[in-house]
Amino acid sequence: MEKAEIKKLVAHTAVDTLVKSGMKLALGTGSTAIEAARRIAVLKNEKKLYNLMVVTTSLQTKMECLALGIPITTLIDPLLKAELDLTIDGADEIDPQNRLIKGHGGALLSEKIAAYASEQFAVVADYTKLVKRLGIKFAVPVEVIPEAHATVARQLKAKGAVVSLQMAAHFAGPVFTEHGNLLLQAKFESITDPEALEKELSCIPGVVESGLFCRKVNHLFIGFADGKVDHRQP
Repeated sequence: MEKAEIKKLVAHTAVDTLVKSGMKLALGTGSTAIEAARRIAVLKNEKKLYNLMVVTTSLQTKMECLALGIPITTLIDPLLKAELDLTIDGADEIDPQNRLIKGHGGALLSEKIAAYASEQFAVVADYTKLVKRLGIKFAVPVEVIPEAHATVARQLKAKGAVVSLQMAAHFAGPVFTEHGNLLLQAKFESITDPEALEKELSCIPGVVESGLFCRKVNHLFIGFADGKVDHRQP
């Protein structure tokens, strides 16, 4: 199977397995999360899902949901009581303890708010996202307020990271996050304690959030080229 087909299969499997009518649900960012939204729209149109309260973590996902006819809300809606039943999102890297690097699309703050506000956190990904340790393929994205990017970069370098400001691919200038901040890429030679590093990064003045996600993953759906989907419940 091609990677796009794997993502679609994984997302549809997660939705069919976990999403129930009446849920307070968050949908993450990226191509696999978009496939989850599309599956929800199909089930909604078939009258198999109803009364969902859906929060989106990026403009991309929001626009897709609106185009599909999925009503959306936000975490400040009093009816949600600042709680979610389930978040479905992708990942850039997944280590053997199911800790993640996420957020290279610039939506890491909203993704983390949703994930940490959810009773259940489901991660959907293809097999290429599995790594022996975090940081092998991807740097850690670090969202910073613009006026602090130089001072934050200096402190990240002091922690042993190679740091770069993420630049846009299709126009001149830096990438801006969903919340109008800048995105630093911090490449560490070895991340031996992701939980400790996540806490350390959050304490640097000017850091809004990092792309280390160390909260418990309740459901992990991994798709393989042979069409198999492995549903793990750590």
